[in-house]
Amino acid sequence: MTKHFFGDSAILLGRSLRHITRSVDTIITTAITPIAMLLLFVYVFGGAIKSGSDSYVNYLLPGILLITVASGISYTAFRLFLDMKSGIFERFQSMPIARSAVLWAHVLTSLVANLISLVVVVGVALLMGFRSGAGVPAWLAVAGILILVILALTWLAVIPGLTAKSADGASAFSYPLIFLPFLSSAFVPTGTMPGPVRWFAEHQPVTSIVNAIRALYTEQPVGTDIWVALAWCVGILIVAYLFATATYRRRIS
Repeated sequence: MTKHFFGDSAILLGRSLRHITRSVDTIITTAITPIAMLLLFVYVFGGAIKSGSDSYVNYLLPGILLITVASGISYTAFRLFLDMKSGIFERFQSMPIARSAVLWAHVLTSLVANLISLVVVVGVALLMGFRSGAGVPAWLAVAGILILVILALTWLAVIPGLTAKSADGASAFSYPLIFLPFLSSAFVPTGTMPGPVRWFAEHQPVTSIVNAIRALYTEQPVGTDIWVALAWCVGILIVAYLFATATYRRRIS
């Protein structure tokens, strides 16, 4: 049964990836907004923002990476919605394939596409002066956190992809996620914010994730931020996975 699941998932993953290669503009479009924000904040606002860092692009990058992921997962919800409306799920049910492989193919496609977008954004940041002296273990830890974020938010995206009434509704859920880094330590230190905003910023998941990633590649002590970040990522992943799979079972039953 396990072999059956992995084989079916691989075949369906190949199908989804072929759709992306035929529409490379999807990845480019996903990266355009974060890159535009990176350019705007570094070259227009950066000189006026006191981040406590010698390089604002170094300070800003973690938040931009999270915005990149939030932008990318909207396409997962959109593609899933189109598959539901096209009736292809019903056709898959009539075939001897593992039912869960259909969802996992979309999730893994999201992982691949988002990782490519993140590499593009980091490449632009390097051209803008981003530098890090961190070693391989630190960068592997950064990659691990980002992969957890992608998986958690992708499973979250599956829910509107299965339940939305329109294509716009399926992808629009990502807008609050794109906005959330602005109410965190992604752009400015939380200490500069007024009381209630500061409290929210310091206790929402983006701040701990941003702080952990920033500390890792700047070779600073990560403290408790990395454990809080991992707890948020794993917690969201588990809850989103359970809700998404339950919703999927209801839709195909």
